[in-house]
Amino acid sequence: MKTLFALIAAAALFGGVHLFHDGNGESVADEVTPSNTYRLVANGDERACAVSRGAEISDGLSLLTVAPTCRRLMPGIERAKFWRQQNDGTVAFSANGIDPIVTFAVADGEGYESYAPATPLLSLAGDRNTGG
Repeated sequence: MKTLFALIAAAALFGGVHLFHDGNGESVADEVTPSNTYRLVANGDERACAVSRGAEISDGLSLLTVAPTCRRLMPGIERAKFWRQQNDGTVAFSANGIDPIVTFAVADGEGYESYAPATPLLSLAGDRNTGG
């Protein structure tokens, strides 16, 4: 009976380790889910606001929620309703899914920096404080 219990315990332990390592030696527990909530900051400004990338509508086009307070950073950005991810990694916010209000390029390190319009320079980084 003790042997049977030991075999069951060993099988459970092996299965648990295999489950957490997904069979490839890398721990699934260490993987980080990308954030869908971002912190938008204007260069040199202490103020920030939140933007959230929502559900994907079509290839590269997702819903977008921009906090009304983002208007203080760039008037008109609060009208943005869509996040468009291009194949080159750039991201554009738009009100209609086509015409960009602001366009971002991948920044050094994490996040994005705006390049169009030229001013104000905006940075967009994943907001790890929201848990999202």
